[in-house]
Amino acid sequence: MTKSSIKLRAQIKNGVTTVKALISHPMETGLRYNKKTGQPIPAKFIKNVKCLSNKKVLLNSQWGIAVSKNPYVSFRYSGGNTGDIIEFSWIDNTNQSDSIEAKVK
Repeated sequence: MTKSSIKLRAQIKNGVTTVKALISHPMETGLRYNKKTGQPIPAKFIKNVKCLSNKKVLLNSQWGIAVSKNPYVSFRYSGGNTGDIIEFSWIDNTNQSDSIEAKVK
């Protein structure tokens, strides 16, 4: 089993669930050049991030080249419960993807 590129936490406090995710990804714009070779560095960026709780969509966002390397995502929502399963996933412009699950604590 390979190590996930996503670190995910979800905690509930006073009826509000906070989801925090850190994604390990290079996020290349395609606009930079290799200093040694002068060749363009190919674009490689996350284009979609999705988060579900018990199969209900909490977050579905479209990204582009303006997002920084190793992006951090945090959001809150109401109506969660301790023990709910949070599913977090991303897909990039080269069709690579990753996903992870965590329980709300």
